[in-house]
Amino acid sequence: MAGSLALMAVGVGLTTLMREYWQLLILWGVVIGVAAGGTASVLSATVANRWFVARRGVVLGVLNSANSTGQLIFLPLMMTVIVTVGWRGGSLLLLAATFAMIPLVALWMRDDPADIGLAPYGSTPVPASGGAGASAADSARVPLRAALKTSTFWLLAGSYFVCGATANGLVGTHLIPHAIDRGIPEITAAATVGVMGGLNFVGTTLSGWVIDYVAAKKWLALIYVLRALSLFILPFVTDFSGLFIFAVIYGLDWFATVAPTIAIASDTFGKRSVGIIYGWIFVFHQIGGAVAATAAGAVRVSLGEYHYAFLAGGLMALIAAGLALSIRSRPLPPPLPPRTEAARA
Repeated sequence: MAGSLALMAVGVGLTTLMREYWQLLILWGVVIGVAAGGTASVLSATVANRWFVARRGVVLGVLNSANSTGQLIFLPLMMTVIVTVGWRGGSLLLLAATFAMIPLVALWMRDDPADIGLAPYGSTPVPASGGAGASAADSARVPLRAALKTSTFWLLAGSYFVCGATANGLVGTHLIPHAIDRGIPEITAAATVGVMGGLNFVGTTLSGWVIDYVAAKKWLALIYVLRALSLFILPFVTDFSGLFIFAVIYGLDWFATVAPTIAIASDTFGKRSVGIIYGWIFVFHQIGGAVAATAAGAVRVSLGEYHYAFLAGGLMALIAAGLALSIRSRPLPPPLPPRTEAARA
């Protein structure tokens, strides 16, 4: 975490010196992209599964809702700074916030409960979350190659591809330009994204709480249906009131997919495996975001509007709901010890 934040500070600081487009690609696309990946939802999955047995869903919801809290605070503030001072002023504000986090992480973050003489919270026997059985291989690691042979991995990866496409790719990249195209001022559009962040705090925390009691795959499918509804509304938004309605619906499900996806991965492949396996699932999320960001930009350039890009995103979200419902929520047995495998042979 400290290394990722330091790398992010370097990348953000150097962006204030940019003069060429290739510098933007290297600094924001590569340096800051790698740094942000180090503090993304994969980190939340690892921390939650190391530190918590009971209330893991709630913890995942709270950790991932922090992302929305940051957007709620910083997006309207940064847009105001950018409009009044310039984009370099916004970069300096982000640089200061990043630097402030490094000593906090270095001083107080711990890798494992055992580092401070504690056991994971709720490590005494508790009812399994989401109605699933005990997670596979709490005491053994399921290798990635075994996970790749399961339908659960690919259904999660496919639905997460759509999640990235309809979140980072479509809305994260193109919502404000779409609003500006419709005559909505920049600061108002950014404030709407802040509203989405505030509602996302509610939706993501609620999502984490729900999967402690409801089957995660059913909740995940419902989230994708809700996202599809919001994306079907967005092309027809023409003023702030319409944008606000979209923000309410979309904000409630923006990061709400994270907690059930991590819960399914953890319950299927085991807590000790969730970091690497969910990490690869998250790769598909980022690929989806990259593809959709580029494709939606091409649609805007060729047609002069985002109409069909957002409608396509809504259809993709419905497909993701179907993929989520197709998941078989069963723990994957841990690999057999070498001697047992030899005996069977």
